[in-house]
Amino acid sequence: MLKVISDSYSTKMVGQDRLRSSLLISLIAGGHILLESVPGLAKTTAASTLADTVKASFKRIQCTPDLLPSDITGSQIYDAATATFRTVLGPVHANFVLLDEINRSSAKTQSAMLEAMQERQTTIGGEIHALPKPFLVIATQNPIEQEGTYELPEAQMDRFLLKEIVEYPSPAEEFEILGRIDSGVLNPDRHVPGVISLEDVQDLQDIASRVYIDPAIRNYIVQLAYVTRNPGPYIGEERARFIKYGASPRASIAFLQASRALALLNGRTHVLPEDIRGLRHLVLRHRVLLTFEADAEGIRSEEIIDQIFASVPTP
Repeated sequence: MLKVISDSYSTKMVGQDRLRSSLLISLIAGGHILLESVPGLAKTTAASTLADTVKASFKRIQCTPDLLPSDITGSQIYDAATATFRTVLGPVHANFVLLDEINRSSAKTQSAMLEAMQERQTTIGGEIHALPKPFLVIATQNPIEQEGTYELPEAQMDRFLLKEIVEYPSPAEEFEILGRIDSGVLNPDRHVPGVISLEDVQDLQDIASRVYIDPAIRNYIVQLAYVTRNPGPYIGEERARFIKYGASPRASIAFLQASRALALLNGRTHVLPEDIRGLRHLVLRHRVLLTFEADAEGIRSEEIIDQIFASVPTP
């Protein structure tokens, strides 16, 4: 089943294997994912292609500064014929929701997604509306320094299971892209038919939840999260001063869920320490927040994360 999804993805994407893996991990783990890169690296295409492979409802929300919370969650509209209010559900009520350029919407609008992403429900006019299962948010954003963007609040960043930084394609991949476009094989308007059902996705998620994690690896996850919050004794005060906030317990949960999905993706029924290490940047880069001083000195969160992992013994 996973090979079917992967093959379908390849019909519209060249290379970007790391991105494909991250999207599949999010799908299997049932968590949301944030994709970041400069414009033109197929973030939106990758997200929509994954959604197209599943026979499920899919909505795309193009985020703009004037987008309102009700444009996402829905609202109540007065019906003059019946003299009553009726609820109109917003586009977030879908199995797959693509929030394109999420950092172009205002903080107020971004916060409208918090309840949906965490509780998997929306509240409209005092009434709670459950979101469909499975429910997956794929958000894209351009780097914060781009003009006309708003930085995502920490509370919302923490709701994303993973954050992937999409890299430029290699020269060989870019050459292949041009060749496929010339031959008509890689057509951006080409629709990818659904190849798996919602039931198949839920079965995958159920299987992943039963992947075995040894207590020693669970303790490894807890220790790593602890060190992000108390880094001084482990990586030294000189480097620890660059950490503004460490990871919350959601990071530990994210490691638990994502490592199971990664193990399943690699054909295993148990999690290895290598799975945790392989996920370190995806899980922590948006949760370990650095100070302005770190930014001024050009220190990236990935560097600090690597030092934290080097300081904790591998089981």
